[in-house]
Amino acid sequence: MLTFSDVLPISGLLRDVSMLGFAQHFQRITVVMKHLLSALAVALVLPASAAFACGGSFQSFVADLKSEARNKGASAAATDRFFANVAKDDAVLRADRSQGIFTRPFLDFSNRLISNNRFQSGLSNGQKWDAVFDRIDRDYGVSRGVLLAFWAFETDFGAVQGDFNTVNALVTLAHDCRRPELFRPQVFAALELYERGDLDPSRTTGAWAGEIGMVQMLPRDIIENGVDGDGDGHVTLKTSPADALTSGGKMLSSLGWRAGEPWLQEVTMPRDFNWFATGLDKKRAARDWARAGVAPKSGQLAAPNLPASIVLPQGHRGPAFLAYPNFDVFFEWNQSFVYVTTAAYFATRLEGAPRLTARDPTPGLGRDAMKSLQRKLQSRGYGVGGIDGILGANTRAAVQAEQKRLGLPADAWPTQALLNAL
Repeated sequence: MLTFSDVLPISGLLRDVSMLGFAQHFQRITVVMKHLLSALAVALVLPASAAFACGGSFQSFVADLKSEARNKGASAAATDRFFANVAKDDAVLRADRSQGIFTRPFLDFSNRLISNNRFQSGLSNGQKWDAVFDRIDRDYGVSRGVLLAFWAFETDFGAVQGDFNTVNALVTLAHDCRRPELFRPQVFAALELYERGDLDPSRTTGAWAGEIGMVQMLPRDIIENGVDGDGDGHVTLKTSPADALTSGGKMLSSLGWRAGEPWLQEVTMPRDFNWFATGLDKKRAARDWARAGVAPKSGQLAAPNLPASIVLPQGHRGPAFLAYPNFDVFFEWNQSFVYVTTAAYFATRLEGAPRLTARDPTPGLGRDAMKSLQRKLQSRGYGVGGIDGILGANTRAAVQAEQKRLGLPADAWPTQALLNAL
């Protein structure tokens, strides 16, 4: 059974990584503060291991965490109890490095995640928790289909929440030098939850990346967005659907969700379309796309006046979507293009949209061929974000640029023809 715990954390990896935007709020501050900001800017361009201590002896690393926790104001007794039995979990590291699912094309990926059973369970849970979803819609403006999709993919509606010890997972990933800037702060957030009585270092479990509960939230997200949705005085994300869903709704709202607006709509494309105009970085009012021959697969344009992009998850011969501003919020929740597009599509299905038209996309590249393509693109000066065999945003942009240069359909879908031409 594939659940979101097998894929990636839901808690937008972008949110905790960068502080560069903070500088915008201090344009008129004193010279002293400007010097401090300059120092911060230097720290941000250093390697993560330089800005956030990581690696080395695990025991020494934990000792350093304890010292920092006390400096941040945690009591010595609580800190000692919290870290008393912490241990490195190699299974967490194996899970972090085993994410081949993201190399699958959209239609394959979505077919695996959106089973008929999962779809029917989504509909029934929407009815069962109707009052909760109505309240979330009223308070945060988040549609039930979106939360149902995440609830389904994350934990199969609470059935599979992960059995990794949460503190061990967070400390292991903070010690690992791949993303310490994300996970080190989460360790201290978990300590804060422990001091509140909301986390047990020995017994609290969840996903391999430290997320907890039915919609898999990291400790800092729980602190910032946890909501007592059932009114019992506690925020219990592992056993209370009302708490978990309401907390998820609040988090989406905090990430910029726009109430009452759509996020994704399937469309049909004219054959003579300029495919280089597609992609998330190219936006026009939806009505302008319609004037260019883009037509909703069913019904009317969901929001003619909103800016929208054309998304072709498997090129110009595969399915096509109009992506509205709320679609961008999905990337604050998760950075995988194939996951985001599948979740957004599933959310529309749960709210009544018809099944998509698969069409007949050109076969894509396997993981090894994709790595070969990324190496070729990198040798030509493109920043592809790593040779990982995953079709991410940087690789898509490079593919589209080279397709245009070579006179191929510039739809950002890498094919054998492109690899041969390079």
